[in-house]
Amino acid sequence: MRWRTLDGQAPHVIAHRGASGPRPEHTLGAYELALEQGADIVEPDLVPSEDGVLFARHDAGLARSTDIAGRGEFAAQREDGDWPCDKFLAEEIDGLGAIQPFEGRAKQFDGRWSPLRWSTVIEWAREQARARDARVLLYPEIKHPAHFAERGVDPVQCFADSVVELPPEVEVWVQCFDADALRRVHEATGLRCCLGLDADSDWRGAIARHRTWLGGLVAAKSLLAGPMVEAAHAAGLRVDAYTFRDDRVGAGHASIEAELEWALASGADALFCDFPATALAVRARLAVAS
Repeated sequence: MRWRTLDGQAPHVIAHRGASGPRPEHTLGAYELALEQGADIVEPDLVPSEDGVLFARHDAGLARSTDIAGRGEFAAQREDGDWPCDKFLAEEIDGLGAIQPFEGRAKQFDGRWSPLRWSTVIEWAREQARARDARVLLYPEIKHPAHFAERGVDPVQCFADSVVELPPEVEVWVQCFDADALRRVHEATGLRCCLGLDADSDWRGAIARHRTWLGGLVAAKSLLAGPMVEAAHAAGLRVDAYTFRDDRVGAGHASIEAELEWALASGADALFCDFPATALAVRARLAVAS
C-alpha cells in the first residue's frame, strides 16, 4: 500500500482508552483486549489523586466511569454533582469499580476492574512486552493540567517524576491540549510530545509556534478534510486523528468502515479508535486490495 503518512508506513491504530468500545475504558481488560486485537498503541489518559498519584482516567471527576455514586461512604464528598479525582487519596480510588460510561455499550464487565494507576499501566506494558517479545507503545494524554495545578496538584510534575526510569521494553509518547504544559513535559523528559487540537483550533498558528519541539499533532478528525495534514507533514510533524467509534459514526459517512477508509486515505499517521479491531480490519483490507 502506498500510504500518504509522514514516513510512508501504514497508519497506526491507537486503542483509545484501550479497547473502550467492548470494555470499560481505562481498565486492564480494555488494555489487554487492545493488544490481543493487534492495536499498535494503547492510549491512557492521566489525572492525579489528592496525594499526587496519576491514574488512567479521562474525567476530572469519578462519577461518569466508576461506581462511586453507589458508595454511600463517599456521599458527603460530592461536589457539583461529581466526585473530583483530586479530592480522593489513591487508595480510595483503588477501591472503586470501573463501569462502561457509554449508553448502548455492554455492561457485563462493570465492576470487574478497578481504576488503574499509571505506574501499574507501565508495569503491565513491561510484562506484555516481555511476553510478546515486542515493545509496547503507550501514548498518555495529560488531562486538565491547569485545572489540577490551580487546585494544588501539578500533573505535569507528577508525570515527569513517573518517567524518570522507564523500562526499556516500554516506549512512551505524550499528548496534551495545553501547549505550555506540554512544553514543560518536553523539556523535563525529552519524550515525543504531540499537541492536541480541537476542530476550531488555529492549527496553522500551532505549527508555526511549536514546530521546532513538537513531535506531532493530535487533531480532531474533521481537520483531515482540509490542508492541515499536508502542512503538518511539510513541517515534519505527524498527525494523529480522533476519535473513531463504531457506534457513533461521523457525519457524512454511511458507515464506520467508510469513515475509516476516508481517514486512512487522508494521510493521517494514526487513528484513535474505541473499537480498534474494526480499524485494523479496514487497514488490512485496503493494504490487500491495493
